[in-house]
Amino acid sequence: MTKHKETLLLVDDEAPHRTMLKVNLQSNGYRILEVSDGDEVLPFLAKNRVDLILLDLKMKRMDGITTLSALLQAGYSCPVIVLTAFSSVESAVDAMKKGAFDYITKPVDIDELRLTIARALNFQNLKEENESLKTRLNDQFQFSNIIGKSPAMQEMFSTLAMVAPTDATVLITGESGTGKELVANAIHHNSPRNNGPFIKLNCAALHENLLESELFGHEAGSFTGATSRRKGRFELAHKGTLFLDEIGDMSISTQTKILRILQEGEFERVGGTTTNTVDVRLLAATHKDLEAMISTGEFRQDLFFRLSVVPIHIPALRERSIDIPELASFFLNHYAAKNRKDIKGIHPEALNLLMHHTWPGNIRELENTLERAVILCLGEQITPHELPPQFFTGDIQTRPALPANSEFTLRDMEREVIRATLEKNGNNKSLTSKKLGIARQTLLNKIKEYKLE
Repeated sequence: MTKHKETLLLVDDEAPHRTMLKVNLQSNGYRILEVSDGDEVLPFLAKNRVDLILLDLKMKRMDGITTLSALLQAGYSCPVIVLTAFSSVESAVDAMKKGAFDYITKPVDIDELRLTIARALNFQNLKEENESLKTRLNDQFQFSNIIGKSPAMQEMFSTLAMVAPTDATVLITGESGTGKELVANAIHHNSPRNNGPFIKLNCAALHENLLESELFGHEAGSFTGATSRRKGRFELAHKGTLFLDEIGDMSISTQTKILRILQEGEFERVGGTTTNTVDVRLLAATHKDLEAMISTGEFRQDLFFRLSVVPIHIPALRERSIDIPELASFFLNHYAAKNRKDIKGIHPEALNLLMHHTWPGNIRELENTLERAVILCLGEQITPHELPPQFFTGDIQTRPALPANSEFTLRDMEREVIRATLEKNGNNKSLTSKKLGIARQTLLNKIKEYKLE
């Protein structure tokens, strides 16, 4: 593979000096670009990518210090080596304080310049690799797009961290609206296949005949309307990941073909006789009880075992109500920004209602509820007035823990959640910890922290 040729930009108002540097540095394999003064740098960089800048300090229209400041202000991070006369070394040191990588005195020693350039480029490469590594580490195994601090979610994150880097097939289970596709996305993103395609298909959304064509593709003339050969989702996901949602809605016939791909990596397109091979990691999800379906003959047991090499269950929202304040805050901020509304938070009365709702639609229902509330909200806080009618059942007692005009933080929300749940459960700490989805000792620590007794 051809190595990338580093591009250097010479910024100097003396044409003979630029020519001398260009000839010498080109012999080292660098690609050399040049401009004649500092005021030309930013317009030039707007159209050209460079790896390093050689910047003269003394120029007619814009000096090196001013140019360096402009580069920093514009957000350019490529290394800058300052060229200066002996008499202005102090200015060169000042330039380094402003972000220059190093300085070279004139007349330039070409060998010294080459070493400094190599050192600067190596440093920049290490810096970029380090930043890239930090980004990967921040994303990897933290699954920052999935919100949840409850023990049930933390246990799920631990399983995800172990399974994501492997090639194992994963079966994701959970009620509708719990975020199964989000988990599948996180697994692919944190896997060695993350540069490959991530293909999704909802098996419940298609009729059986169309589903087979979508999965395996079809040959021209295989059925009415099939005017040309078409690749299926398995072929499209080659070297990547295929996510099959609602796999419990698949017929036994299609299940058999899926099993063959998992076992042998082979399939035929609909209407075709040629055997095709694929390299695909399969993730599957369902809200159904597949084991119960096995007993009734609706789902193949051997396919179930193949799919559930690593089973991951996403708890229902009512089973981790301690996560509701953070989730609600996330959706509030998202939809407030989207609708250009200045909403500060959620009033304790409204939060109490959110906490004690059963959430049959889980996170999807919570998101829709907060979007609706944001649209209807005319003040700085979401109040019970913006919540749907089903939230008002006679057994919910609402009592504000804070004045309506106060700054209501996530910490305040957590305190109110614990207070309200304790109150509802007659101060029974074991029952409260179970309802909140946290350990009893964690609850006791929170009660002490928030002075709730």
